[in-house]
Amino acid sequence: MKNIRVLLVVIALLTLAPDLMAQCAMCRGTVESTVSDGRSVIASELNFGILYLLVIPYLIVATIGYLWYRNSKQEHGRRLEIAGRVKRALS
Repeated sequence: MKNIRVLLVVIALLTLAPDLMAQCAMCRGTVESTVSDGRSVIASELNFGILYLLVIPYLIVATIGYLWYRNSKQEHGRRLEIAGRVKRALS
């Protein structure tokens, strides 16, 4: 139930967030010069590229963290099962 709430909050934040504009000073200068030339498509493509480079490392770290968490939970369950068997065998 808690996972579903977190997922719903993340989805709500992503859908309700305004358009993100992530540009460094050099990128902004390039975009301003190309927009003044009448080529505004480059600005949106540049913003998409910057956001792509921003999101990918976080996705990789989140995936590794999730896999680590899932693996440790399975290992903990196995340890409890083995401990239970040993207790039953000694009783």
